[in-house]
Amino acid sequence: MRNIPDSMDPDVVRAVDARLDRVEQEHDVRILWAIESGSRAWGFPSPDSDYDCRFLYVRRAGDYLGLRTRRDVIETPLDKVFDVNGWDVRKALGLMVKGNATVGEWLRSPIVYRGDAAIRDDLLALADDTTDRRALTNHYLHVARNNLALLASSGAAKKFLYALRPAVTLRWMCLREDASPPMDLPSLVAGAALPDDVREAVGDLVRSKARTREMGSIAVPRLLLDFVEAELVRAEAALSDALPARRGAARDRAWSLAEDAFLRLVDRREPVG
Repeated sequence: MRNIPDSMDPDVVRAVDARLDRVEQEHDVRILWAIESGSRAWGFPSPDSDYDCRFLYVRRAGDYLGLRTRRDVIETPLDKVFDVNGWDVRKALGLMVKGNATVGEWLRSPIVYRGDAAIRDDLLALADDTTDRRALTNHYLHVARNNLALLASSGAAKKFLYALRPAVTLRWMCLREDASPPMDLPSLVAGAALPDDVREAVGDLVRSKARTREMGSIAVPRLLLDFVEAELVRAEAALSDALPARRGAARDRAWSLAEDAFLRLVDRREPVG
C-alpha cells in the first residue's frame, strides 16, 4: 500500500524510500508499515517542515529468543530535511496496550510510504479492541499541556497547533465513545462538532502556518486558547468522574490479544532479500 500526495517533493520521497531499503538490508528486519507523521500528516505543515517518516518493523524469530536484548528502535541520521526512525513491533504493541496513542496514529496516517494494508487493518482492529480510554485520554492531555507550556516559553505557532490537535481529539473521543480518533486535524475538526467560529479560526490559523516558517510566531486568537483550555478541563473532569481504569481480566485480555498479534507477525515474516 502507498499513498503519497502530490504536494510532497518526489526527490525527498525517493530518498525516504532509499533509507527504508537500507534499514531492511543493514538491520535484517522487515518493515511492516511506514508512514509520514508530524505536521505534514497532521494537516498543518509549514513551507520548511521536515519529513517525519515513522515505521514499524519485525525481526526474525530467533532475534527475539537470544540472551542479548536488542534495541527496539532504529534511527537514521537526522538533518534539516529527514527525520526517519521506527519501532520494533514488539515495543509498539506493548505501548499500544498501555494506552500510548502513537501507534494507532501511525496506523491511521493519511500519508503512507509502504506497507501491507491487511497487516494495518489487523493492527487497527487490535487497537480498537484493546484501547484503554482512560490511558488514551491521559496521553492526549499530557501532550496538550506540555505543548501549551512550550508555547508560553517559545511563542512558536506550531506548539499551539500541537496542543490544539489533542484538544480536538479529546472532544472527538467524547462524542464517539466506541470509536478511535483519526490522526489528522482536518478529519478531527470535521467530526468534532466544533462551533462555527472555532472551526473558522482553526482554518485561518492553519492557513497562516502554511505561510510561516516552522518555528515562526503567529498570534493565536484568544478564542482558540479558551477553546483548548475548556476541552482540557472537560477531559480532566471526565478522568476523575467517569472514566474507569482498566484492571484485572480486561487488562490481561488486552495483553493476550497483543501477544497473539505479535506472534502472528513474527511467524509470517519473510526473509529479507
